Amino acid sequence: MPRRVNLPAADDLFRPTDPQPHGEVAPAPRERRVRAVPTADPADDSRRRPSGRVRHDEKITIYVTADELVDLEHARLELRRHHGLAVDRGRLVREAVALVLADLEEHGHDSMLVQRLIED
Repeated sequence: MPRRVNLPAADDLFRPTDPQPHGEVAPAPRERRVRAVPTADPADDSRRRPSGRVRHDEKITIYVTADELVDLEHARLELRRHHGLAVDRGRLVREAVALVLADLEEHGHDSMLVQRLIED
């Protein structure tokens, strides 16, 4: 029995990930969006929505305490175990940021964020 390995074609390995320069038209790539958590109705633009599981071009680094990291991981496992939602820590943080920013936008000075920052 021959042991032949199937490898992806060169076109799959070296396909461009950004728009073609100089007005060239690229073949339409298949969109690969994986949603571990269902999104709201796209017609409802009134709520701030996180980007979900897509390729992100921007990055920030935050530092957390060991306890905060454990709490974040506990929340991730809680979502998976009790709610059937498979999310990574990045998605969980993006969702939390979207909620806090929407609350700030809607309630201003009375938002949870402003009140917690005033307490500090």
